[in-house]
Amino acid sequence: MGIHSASLTPVHPLRDLVSMADSEKQRGSSEKRERILEGALRAFAKKGFYNTRVSEIASEAGVADGTIYLYFKNKDDLLISLFEDRMEWIIARLQTELDAVDGGVIERIKAFVHLHFRLAVEDRDLAEFITVELRQSSKFVKEYKNPKFADYLKILQSLIDQGQNEGIFRTDLDSRLVGRALFGALDEVLLQFTLSRSAPTDVRDEAEQISTMIIDGLIVREHPTMD
Repeated sequence: MGIHSASLTPVHPLRDLVSMADSEKQRGSSEKRERILEGALRAFAKKGFYNTRVSEIASEAGVADGTIYLYFKNKDDLLISLFEDRMEWIIARLQTELDAVDGGVIERIKAFVHLHFRLAVEDRDLAEFITVELRQSSKFVKEYKNPKFADYLKILQSLIDQGQNEGIFRTDLDSRLVGRALFGALDEVLLQFTLSRSAPTDVRDEAEQISTMIIDGLIVREHPTMD
């Protein structure tokens, strides 16, 4: 084969170097943003949202004060970003664990409740942030549309819908309302857990009681599952 007929792949070393540098820069930016979110989570858990200064978040994250504003407009924006990021992670983990449940809808609801509490035991800072600190931001409470929380509730609603479609759960109950009621019960127990520093064993016992109470109220009495 002659040299002129060979198929040569063009090499652009400068362009490749620029592309590699851009990728490295993006990775570094993403890592720094995560450090700031982690620092904010620790700071909020220690001092509360209102009492935490941006400089304290920067100190926890190991960055300069001004660096915070390269990623977030203000402390409220940081709070909302932290909530969205952590809720996205929680939802992904819920979906993964629910998909792995070997059983029907009742076992899946029990798994949902137990995972909800297990996450709180694994990371008390995160539990306190979600149950306590979010409520301290009037901007979050009044203005934020909270799509991630809606996605979380949809998982609960879909489980209840599944049970109703399979004839296991009563169909005279609104699945959306039941889902919100279940979340309200979970949220109240977690609030007491974070404020009182209850023992993890107590929380597991309460998780079992809540799931039993909800399922008993949902299930069709003559269904074979009751036997």
